[in-house]
Amino acid sequence: MHSKSRRTDATTLRKTTPTMCQHQPPCPTAESADREAAHAVAHHPEQGWSLLCNGVLLFEDTGELLPDGQIIAPHKPLGARHVITAA
Repeated sequence: MHSKSRRTDATTLRKTTPTMCQHQPPCPTAESADREAAHAVAHHPEQGWSLLCNGVLLFEDTGELLPDGQIIAPHKPLGARHVITAA
């Protein structure tokens, strides 16, 4: 019995994610510097994340996961109690 090998082309595995934004004017894209200003389409504070309409996963620690898989490290501003002043 001859079995066919199942070969998958890597280019067919990566699909582009269409934007979920239907707002007018449209929300910032995932590539924009102000991407966090997009509307949330799913919000799960008990799990610490929100999905924005531009496809960005926004985490409560301010880290982000972009639709292309790029990771943006958390970027919380320091609070006043964490600021150190030089003497």
